Amino acid sequence: MHAYPQPPSSYHTAGPIGTCTCEGIQHIYAPAYVGTRALPPRFAQSIVCLLPLLACASIISASTTDDWLINPRAFVAKAIPSPDGRQVELSNGLVRRVLRLRPDAATVAFDNLMTAESLIRSVRPEALAGINGTNCDIGGLSGQPIHNYLSPAWLEQLQARPDSFHFTAFKTGRTAPRFAWQKRREWLTQDPPWPPPGVSLTLTFEAPAGRPPAMIEIHYELYDGLPLLAKWLTMRNTSSQPLTLDSMTVEQLAVVEPESIVDGTASNFRGAFRSLEVFSDYAFGGNMTANADAPAVRWKTDPLYATQVHYERQTPCLLECSPPLGPGVEIAPGQSFQSFRVFELVHDSTDRERRGLAVRHAYRALAPWVQENPILMHVRNAQPEAVKLAIDQCADVGFELVIMSFGSGFDLENEKPEYLEQIRRLAEYAHSHHIGLGGYSLLASRSIDAENDAINPQTLKPGGARFGNSPCLASRWGQDYFRKLPQFFARTGCDVLEHDGSYPGDVCAATNHPGHRGLADSQWRQWQVISRFYQWCRARGIYLNVPDWYYLAGSTKCGMGYRESNWSLPREQQEIIERQNIFDGTWEKTPSMGWMFVPLTEYQGGGAAATIEPLKEHLQHYETRLANLFGAGVQACYRGPRLYDADTTRAMLKRWVDFYRQHRAILDSDIIHLRRPDGRDWDGWLHANPGLPERALAVLYNPLSTPIERTIRLPLYYTGLTNQSLLRIEDAPPKRITLARDFSAEVTVTIPAHGRTWLTFFDSP
Repeated sequence: MHAYPQPPSSYHTAGPIGTCTCEGIQHIYAPAYVGTRALPPRFAQSIVCLLPLLACASIISASTTDDWLINPRAFVAKAIPSPDGRQVELSNGLVRRVLRLRPDAATVAFDNLMTAESLIRSVRPEALAGINGTNCDIGGLSGQPIHNYLSPAWLEQLQARPDSFHFTAFKTGRTAPRFAWQKRREWLTQDPPWPPPGVSLTLTFEAPAGRPPAMIEIHYELYDGLPLLAKWLTMRNTSSQPLTLDSMTVEQLAVVEPESIVDGTASNFRGAFRSLEVFSDYAFGGNMTANADAPAVRWKTDPLYATQVHYERQTPCLLECSPPLGPGVEIAPGQSFQSFRVFELVHDSTDRERRGLAVRHAYRALAPWVQENPILMHVRNAQPEAVKLAIDQCADVGFELVIMSFGSGFDLENEKPEYLEQIRRLAEYAHSHHIGLGGYSLLASRSIDAENDAINPQTLKPGGARFGNSPCLASRWGQDYFRKLPQFFARTGCDVLEHDGSYPGDVCAATNHPGHRGLADSQWRQWQVISRFYQWCRARGIYLNVPDWYYLAGSTKCGMGYRESNWSLPREQQEIIERQNIFDGTWEKTPSMGWMFVPLTEYQGGGAAATIEPLKEHLQHYETRLANLFGAGVQACYRGPRLYDADTTRAMLKRWVDFYRQHRAILDSDIIHLRRPDGRDWDGWLHANPGLPERALAVLYNPLSTPIERTIRLPLYYTGLTNQSLLRIEDAPPKRITLARDFSAEVTVTIPAHGRTWLTFFDSP
């Protein structure tokens, strides 16, 4: 008897479509796993025997080219105008967006081609803008009878909105970079393209009589190999007088609700079921989680949706992407304004791992600098001899970056020529050892003075900001600070900035700050200041550690997600918590997107039980921390005066650095989550990359005080392996294994007490 392949959760089989013969018995077959949600396309053409007791060994599988997460090359983006000029279509075989152009421009189809589902149920304006106190629709069509669904039969009856900005022209082209990126190839294992390849579409709209005289362009990009679109707008003042852009909505979509809520509140709605995930480069908030840092993305109730199921019409099914305040900017005659960008990722599954992989692939494409992943140390003393010792030790064992940490005495705002020369000589010394150098600067979570702090609109005094007090980035102090930063890097040649407390979205009601006019434009102007500086850094190859979600604006790494006080716990407790933090933090982050923290000296208390120094006396714990981090492809801030204090410490440290460097490409690849650490049994993860010779690397940990032997099923679907693989356990000779029909492999391993083991999988020739 043959085992059935195990379908992903939430799938079921459809009706019979044919027969085959297995072991001399005729069996009825059906498409495998076709059901409540889209399945990985390579499963879609598989057929599996429906007999409950006699499973069939014969499976007809589609090739891996059917799944964009394994082989995206077939899904090439195109912009296709219709022959009659009445519509234009963006499509890449994964998603399709159709824009009607006559009698006006509006999105009339937004389709998930992976699941054959429509994402929208109603036509809305392509954008909205408040100009000089007047609210204006940009495009759009009216006359839809109900808003549960959008029938193609209704399209010919839809009419232009007379007061809207009207469509006049369109053009297509290729994607363009949002800003320049100087690649640090020594920290990259691959050479990702920039910009992400794809197509662009621009629609032009002009104001009707009686509306503020302006020209608005709406821009779209669709990317190759990704179910991902971008959208933003630009506005040009075509009048002889200044125009004020009071408000803007870059995207408004009446989205199909993925579940029925008859009563209750919007909090009952489970957004995880949405096929459409939306994020933006207008992201801040002092958080390290994507969904927490999306101030411009809101799911609202739809006042036009009178025929919805919810009794009080409170289903959150209207997507609006607009800043929470303003922008409130004044645009001079002949000048232009450009909005933030919205990114729309279409999911083909409710499976958490698959959705997370989709998000990670999107960030690898939209912010490829996040794949730079240098091995770094935090030196806690910025005196030249202490920094040189750190550089020497880093170069000796294979670390690649030294950051003069918080509390080290490093002062990025010091403009004295002798200080800048001292740092320049240290950077030159570091570069001669192939080490990058930089340091820490605190921005938002501090107070300057009443003249320069952000002013609370409720009290008209400082205070009440995200971190209590914060300087306004558009104040005189802020302008001076952002003059000093580029000057420092230009004069010293440093390579890295750790920018703590980046702008978290604080508003400011001051009217005497030179960089903004008042409350309405304060958030927008401050976001522009920080974003433009990060983009300046990106163009010069300056690495950015920023504890906030600024990846799309140019930052390189954010915190993986941890509580600092936990590093004051006893060492053995830190070991498991560290792996929990990594396991939880990599659902939507790639390993290279999140930093962890290893205080080699005492940090926020805890005493001797929490401290690794003297390093040579705690080698087992130090090695566990290195194995946790390098085994995940995650870099930590190793904070202390030194990396090693004895030959034994150096040898152990170098062994793990060498392990990471040997397997760097696969360790920097996406994590497939196996078992979350709980201190009760084994835990671990598996790195997968179908584009590498080393297709997978699994690291399995044993938190127990005795060795364990376990037979573990390793899911290898996302490696692209289909039938056989070469398996190597640590450095043992490889052996050939056959994968099960669900593309998994069962492996029996022995994991030493408080230890770990690792397994690598290669394509079998």
